[in-house]
Amino acid sequence: MTTESAWTRWPSREALGREGLSQPRRMLAWTVRALVLAMLLWGAFSSSHVHGWGAVAAAAGVLLAAGVSWAFFRTTLQHRLWPSLALIAVLLGIAIVAQTAGFQVPALVIWCGCAVSALERLPLAAALPVTTAALAAYAAVDNDVWLTTAATIAGLFLAGYVLRLDAEARGSAQRLLAQERAARAAETQSAALAERARIAREIHDVLAHSLSAQLVHLEAARLLIERGADREQILGRVVAARGMAREGLAETRQALSALRGEISPLEDFLSELVAFEDGADVTVSGERRLLTAEASQAVRRVAQEALTNVRKHAPGAKVQVKLEYGERQVTLHVRDSGGKPGDLTGSGAGYGLLGMRERAELLGGSLEAGREEKGFVVTLKVPV
Repeated sequence: MTTESAWTRWPSREALGREGLSQPRRMLAWTVRALVLAMLLWGAFSSSHVHGWGAVAAAAGVLLAAGVSWAFFRTTLQHRLWPSLALIAVLLGIAIVAQTAGFQVPALVIWCGCAVSALERLPLAAALPVTTAALAAYAAVDNDVWLTTAATIAGLFLAGYVLRLDAEARGSAQRLLAQERAARAAETQSAALAERARIAREIHDVLAHSLSAQLVHLEAARLLIERGADREQILGRVVAARGMAREGLAETRQALSALRGEISPLEDFLSELVAFEDGADVTVSGERRLLTAEASQAVRRVAQEALTNVRKHAPGAKVQVKLEYGERQVTLHVRDSGGKPGDLTGSGAGYGLLGMRERAELLGGSLEAGREEKGFVVTLKVPV
């Protein structure tokens, strides 16, 4: 912060406001104001020359000073410099009139209050001249010895500056608290959006796998019907589609359980996945460890998608599913032995592996898929 900005900078609105003040401090502030008002009234009515209309004028002056003080607090809260200076000039003028009329105590109280309030609530470039003028007027009419007057002036100056520093510290605390609340709200919203995206991916993957598997068998049934195949062959495809629908429901329940943190071991899932696949087996190597829900689900979905592709593009091929636990990552290999393309090779949109690759990249991993000398291989790597 430059010197110029330090001189012209207003105390923050948080510092000038009452937000963040504890109840005891608010009570103390109102007590001080009540005492100041009481001192003004006492000084106005304790003079022996106050009678009749003089008492009315004195009370009116006290009320005017209180109203101008309230207006000064409002304009400084709004950072309006010239109205604030005009109002504090009115207060200084009221003090001069009071001193001229013989009300010395109210005049001294107003000058002291103006000196402290200016230092607390105005930019320093404007506060110092106002404070100097108020304390100079106080020193000119004070009847105490010069050492006492000097000590009082120094104490008032120090009190105003300390109040300013205290208000700034409280304002900074309020701003930091507001920023922290905003950061927490943004973090909560971000977490909610991420959770919604995760749920959406899970439901999408379950439905995409289940429906694509059903489509494989229903498309096969359609082709068999068009070719005039016998009833048993068609019925077999329909029964298989029904089985896929049943598996889809089971997978949906499993996905929902996973979202609730109730997830079965990955090895058990892979074993169940290939249990109904002819010529498919699973091997697991490395020290087994607990994966995050996102990593575990990624491995499960890639395995499902890879087996679905084998059914579509190389029906009857042997499939080797291998899960390797490493120090920093878990690797899934799904390799088939290849075979004659099936009737459903052209079915589907072809976005399954693309979606799996995107899921892996979101977790900081990778997915590679391509043909080998014999068959097709899908390799997923996910950090643990």
